[in-house]
Amino acid sequence: MSAHPKFSIITVVYNNVRDIEHTITSVANQTYDNIEYIVIDGESSDGTLAVIQKYQDKIAVLLSEKDKGIYDAMNKGLALATGDYVLFLNSGDEIYDLNSIENLAKLSDGADILYGETILVDDNRAIIGERRHKVPANFDWKSFRYGMNICHQAIYIKRSIAEPYDLNYKLCADIDWVIRCAKKANKSVNAHQYVARYLVGGMSKQKHKESLKERFAIFKHYYGTIPNLFNHGIIALKAIWYRINYGKPQD
Repeated sequence: MSAHPKFSIITVVYNNVRDIEHTITSVANQTYDNIEYIVIDGESSDGTLAVIQKYQDKIAVLLSEKDKGIYDAMNKGLALATGDYVLFLNSGDEIYDLNSIENLAKLSDGADILYGETILVDDNRAIIGERRHKVPANFDWKSFRYGMNICHQAIYIKRSIAEPYDLNYKLCADIDWVIRCAKKANKSVNAHQYVARYLVGGMSKQKHKESLKERFAIFKHYYGTIPNLFNHGIIALKAIWYRINYGKPQD
């Protein structure tokens, strides 16, 4: 691959006028120059589209139309992408700082997956801490068996191994997607740095119980019934330990 890879960054949004500008500017102001920015809007009616259009010159593709949900919108973005790597950066989330993509490009030689750490932010963009799950030193498709330890906004995947999202999953299709991609990857590179800012309180957080059920089914599919039960026992113990020591987790 070129030492100057192209990054396709895809943002899906629907009626999020409060947060969308933070996401767009985090991409538009990157120091790296080989970025294809794709914004998929679900026909917002709250002024979101007007905010997006302010940055039209920084956006390679803007599509605004009805969709069948967040993962359908992500699939539309993936189908339009032409970069070497794809990143899904949802509305409200941000690339960590202005040099993040440039730093990742320097590490990309031979990498099928690039990933890093995520910092959590609140509605006022104030940093509230790190994620409960620690990023694995070495990532492969089995790394999620004890939980999604890489934030979806912090994992860049080579487009050639990226398949569409499975629309049968409504809340955790991103977990299934990353696992499927990782099964095809030969080399994953840990950036050993923050690469994303994650706005707490997404859909899976709002529908926590349903999300846990869907995640359990995905892990069962990939890791087997008995191992999955054992792994979830460990996940539960870790969650209890975290809550006792640090209180209710934010992610």
